[in-house]
Amino acid sequence: MSIADLAPQRYPPFWRWIIEHVWRIEHAFERAHADGRAENDTRIRIFVVLAVFALVFCVMAGGAVWSATLAQSGRTGGTAVGVPERADLVDREGRLLAVNLVHYSLSLDLKDVWSKRETRAGLLAALPQLTPAQIDRALAAKKRAFLVGGLTPAERARVHELGLPGIIFEPEERRVYPLGGLAAHFIGYTEKGGESLAGAERALQDDILKAGAAGKPVALSIDVRVQAALEEELALAAAEYKPNGAVGIITNVHTGEIVAMASWPDFDPNFQQRATADQKLNRAAASVFEMGSTFKAFTVAIGLDTRVAKPDSTYDARTPLKMGYRTIHDYHGENRVLTLREVFNHSSNIGTALLAHAIGNEQLARYFAAFGLTRRAKVELIESARPLTPKKWDDDDIASVSFGHGINVSPLTLAQAMGAILNGGQMIPLTIRKVAEGYRPQGTRVVSEATTLSMLQIMRGNVVGGTGRKAEAAGLSVGGKTGTGEKWDGAIKRYSSYKQVGSFAAVFPTDGPVEAERYFVLVLLDEPKGAVRTGGWVAAPAVGRTIDRVAPFLGVQRRLTPAPGAPTLIAARATVATPTAEAGL
Repeated sequence: MSIADLAPQRYPPFWRWIIEHVWRIEHAFERAHADGRAENDTRIRIFVVLAVFALVFCVMAGGAVWSATLAQSGRTGGTAVGVPERADLVDREGRLLAVNLVHYSLSLDLKDVWSKRETRAGLLAALPQLTPAQIDRALAAKKRAFLVGGLTPAERARVHELGLPGIIFEPEERRVYPLGGLAAHFIGYTEKGGESLAGAERALQDDILKAGAAGKPVALSIDVRVQAALEEELALAAAEYKPNGAVGIITNVHTGEIVAMASWPDFDPNFQQRATADQKLNRAAASVFEMGSTFKAFTVAIGLDTRVAKPDSTYDARTPLKMGYRTIHDYHGENRVLTLREVFNHSSNIGTALLAHAIGNEQLARYFAAFGLTRRAKVELIESARPLTPKKWDDDDIASVSFGHGINVSPLTLAQAMGAILNGGQMIPLTIRKVAEGYRPQGTRVVSEATTLSMLQIMRGNVVGGTGRKAEAAGLSVGGKTGTGEKWDGAIKRYSSYKQVGSFAAVFPTDGPVEAERYFVLVLLDEPKGAVRTGGWVAAPAVGRTIDRVAPFLGVQRRLTPAPGAPTLIAARATVATPTAEAGL
């Protein structure tokens, strides 16, 4: 039977088209034979062979294109999946903090594996992180089996060079933090699927995605050089005093930028799933503490701003003060009448409580609210914690709060409030974004510029001749205030004299006009161990060393020749009697 005898109408249009053309070719051969033109017969046969080869070539080429672009099997298939369009994060000088990089997952297609023994040996040699048990489970699977994810391009290349059949790579985007644990709590991290979980990654999620789509980086406020110095000094203090945790913060008081922020212990965000909850806890933002005598800076500033007191006003600290249902004592009793400067320098609880009483309960409470001490810090970080404040501002609560007891705030809240004292009197929200060069945001006025200048002098005096001597950094005009807060001990149902929070809140430089560049520095140790656990002993030295290291990065010039009339360190050191007295509150 000839092809022509087939009924084309019985078949679909495509097959009818093929049958009709084959039928025409057959008749062409018949006509060539009938006419006796053998050369035509040869030409037609050559044409048919070429047509068949062309068709086969087209089919093969189409299959290759489909396999390369659409198929999900083979040595590498699919397109990168994972973190979508996240922008690079950089520090204020453009140094890379976080970036999306292509990694690879590795699977085994068991139907293509020739030798399980060779495959097992090759993968163990190329990928030391794999265990024999992992590979054996994959090789025992009945179908394609996932083996490992997150391979770097170098690791993929090592496996690829083995030439093992049945190996399948799938590209995936992964967030990488090239500096490891540096600034981990500030930068934050994302999970494998790309969801942001903490720090700047979460706080600036929308901005990061928009910038990523535009191919631009997002600049953060920190300087990695300053951050590294702060973290190193914090780790040294932690190694020496073995606290439960520690915090370090450096801010620009005029812009509110957080130039460095550290929480100890830390972790590596590249392997955040291996970190404990304690390591991931951002103590700078998410923890609240009784800050102790650092709060005396606020009470003294309020006294000056309301004109209730002057730097030379006097307070009788010769005997304990009975206020409400409590009796207030001084840690290092001077047993004499003190000026306001001396109340600050000797960290007198009695003198501070007397000042608070003169200011008045309502007025002190209003100022504390204006300083932002009764609410969470205004900062992009969602970890920012709400303070624990007195339910009522009666005489007893006012006395306690005036020197930092009975109120718990986060270190970031303290840093923001201190900025309002030190920048000329304006409440400037903190920020983790880089502020444009030369831009200074306008905030709500809390105290006058005159109060700022007076507080800078008083805080400088505390480092030169008060409880903050150990924070001095040569030529950098450091000022500050010690803080020691006792923690509530549930086991004994009272505040513990052993479980303490030691801190030091500093500013530098204290000289120059109100508008001069100025930075706030805080170091806090939670439950330091040792014979002396006060802020002036455990935290102030770390602050001094940190300031000494970071000043060049921040453009602060040293002036080793003191200004005329400025107090000298020789005079200050002459007042030091014992290590305990020098430790301060």
